[in-house]
Amino acid sequence: MKFIVEQNIPFIKGLLEPYGEVEYLANEDIIPDTVHDADCLVVRTRTKCNAALLDGSKVSLIATATIGTDHIDLDYCRNRGIEVANAAGCNAPAVAQYVFASLLALSNRPLSQYVIGIVGVGHVGKIVEQWARQLDMTVLLNDPPRQAAEGGVQWSTLEEIAEKADIITFHTPLDATTQHLANSKFFASLRRAPIVINAARGPVVDNVALVDALKAGHVHHAVIDCWEGEPKISSELLEAAAVATPHIAGYSFEGKVRGTRMSLDAISRHFGLPQIEMEQHVPAGASPSVNPNAILRSYDPLVDTAELKTHPETFEAQRNHYNLRHEVPFGKID
Repeated sequence: MKFIVEQNIPFIKGLLEPYGEVEYLANEDIIPDTVHDADCLVVRTRTKCNAALLDGSKVSLIATATIGTDHIDLDYCRNRGIEVANAAGCNAPAVAQYVFASLLALSNRPLSQYVIGIVGVGHVGKIVEQWARQLDMTVLLNDPPRQAAEGGVQWSTLEEIAEKADIITFHTPLDATTQHLANSKFFASLRRAPIVINAARGPVVDNVALVDALKAGHVHHAVIDCWEGEPKISSELLEAAAVATPHIAGYSFEGKVRGTRMSLDAISRHFGLPQIEMEQHVPAGASPSVNPNAILRSYDPLVDTAELKTHPETFEAQRNHYNLRHEVPFGKID
């Protein structure tokens, strides 16, 4: 068998060699000529897996060491019989850490005095909800797919969140229903000049409209980890954002171990291989209990913000060579 592995995926080198030929390639080198005789691709979000890349190839499995799949043409893969395996939830604790560390860096009063609107209550949103309730915040939840599937009265509309929330944080996947979910109409409807956080996918928030909303005072602060047009990001939004980072909200040591572990498990299942052992221990999920001090000690987003604002031209290098942080530790820190 032949495996093509995106070279920036951590903790994987040397583990697939017993089972076949392995090439570690930069994203720009994962092209039709290099994948035509591959059986498996192990990728990240920068590799566009579609007909242009895969037509005529032998690929039967794409394992993406990421939670998202919007870089993969799922319909094409389904029609071609190519299995797609993602690492759902692998970095959710790190994204929640990013959200609360950013809020604590920007807030001038206890978080318990804020109303937080969580748009998208999946792997990440559930942790954000859990921690927000522990911190005595008022929580509004918006997730139409879950609402349709589960019913209940715990859900809020986007209109209610726009009216009542002091903080609005987006954690949706990117699809036709979430593209520019936060647009000029949405920003104009805001009533409390909230902090707006995008740690989901860049196009979930209309970056041009967000800049206008910041200028007009409809949004008080923007916390942006995911950008439209990455790695060529809006210089206006970069300047205006209070927290601005190069798509690293989920870049924890523990999250990367989980992502690689899940990709290896998918390879073992698909090709009938024994479980591929990793040297790194697969860590547990999010800490079940948090407090502001524990979060603040675990991560300072303003350090990453200063680096990106100073050197925006190195967005991709900052992302690829990020010094993986550790997640919020288990147990309360006084």
